[in-house]
Formats: sequence, C-alpha cells, structure tokens
Amino acid sequence: MPHYLVRLGHGPAWDPTLPRRAQEGFGAHAAFMDALVDRGRILLGGPIGNDVDAGDALLVVVADDESAVHSALAQDPWRGTVLTITSVQRWWLWLKS
Repeated sequence: MPHYLVRLGHGPAWDPTLPRRAQEGFGAHAAFMDALVDRGRILLGGPIGNDVDAGDALLVVVADDESAVHSALAQDPWRGTVLTITSVQRWWLWLKS
C-alpha cells in the first residue's frame, strides 16, 4: 500500500504560549493518533525541527490514495483547529530496515 508524508502546521486555535502537549484537547488528539497507529494507518509521526513545541509535525500515513489520507485524518479533534494539514505528498519508500 502507498505511503504519504503529511505535514501538519499550527492552526488558528494553536496557543503559542503553551507547549504542544498542553494545547487544548491534546489527550483526545493523542488517543485518535494512537488508534491510527494501532490500525496500521500511521507508521511514524511527531514534531520536526529543534523545538518540539514550535515546529510543524510530520506523519507517515499508509493509504490507497490522497483522498484516503484525508479521510483517515478527518476525525482528528485537532484538525483545522490546533493543527492544519499543510501538505500531503506520495512517498516512494525505497529503503527500510
């Protein structure tokens, strides 16, 4: 099944005075993401850059197509509020251990 790189940026409800894990609704967002990991939909995910509280996040999502990526993430409690999807790109995974 194809892999996609999904970049998540800060949304309009992001509070820059709070760390990532203190943002409103973090527990519900984390539970949603953990469920996608458990179902094999997300392979990897987390903040990128030197500051985990200031930067974007990146996900590696397994899906049939880009539409399926958006469908898989549609119920994320942070989608469109605390985080927004800034890009979705097909990733041709050629190397892995």
